[in-house]
Amino acid sequence: MPTPNEQQLVPYADARSRISDGDLLLFRRRGVISIAGRGVHSHAAKAAWWGDDLFCLEIREWYGGRAVTLSSQVRRYPGRIDVYQVNPDNRWPEYDAAGASRFMRRLAGCPYGYLGVLAAAALHLPLVRFLSRPDLDDHDSARRPPFCSQACAMADRLGGGVDPVPHLADRLTEPADLARSPFYRYRFTVSC
Repeated sequence: MPTPNEQQLVPYADARSRISDGDLLLFRRRGVISIAGRGVHSHAAKAAWWGDDLFCLEIREWYGGRAVTLSSQVRRYPGRIDVYQVNPDNRWPEYDAAGASRFMRRLAGCPYGYLGVLAAAALHLPLVRFLSRPDLDDHDSARRPPFCSQACAMADRLGGGVDPVPHLADRLTEPADLARSPFYRYRFTVSC
């Protein structure tokens, strides 16, 4: 299996049929928000099929929660969208991919969690990092509007029934945390 560092580019026309409902979409770094992250990804979203149409369900800065066709995002970000299989080898048989997608669809129209992303980024500051303890409590995750990776973690935990990053609160989950989780496996990167 390739890793994100060994990027395997697959044209969208071929990749489309290999993407499943609930698969994780991680966007490679670019932009202001990506500066504070720990990994190569700056944005997280989920794939969802509606009939014959493949959508990208996301919480995006400036827009909030939305559903857009994945093909439109591939045209906009060619070679920068990594597809991660959710629940590889069905290690979590209780996982409900349809429930996770339903949860993400219901976030359409919600505002973007700017305060949440700032709080997560602040934990990278040396003094704050030294003085703070890891937050494992997921009960506060719905207090404020979510940001992208928080929404994906919430969708899999609340809608799908499996916490993809069990040792970290959803509200502190970054795309890099999702990429490292055994609940997801890198498959390929979509190109035009």
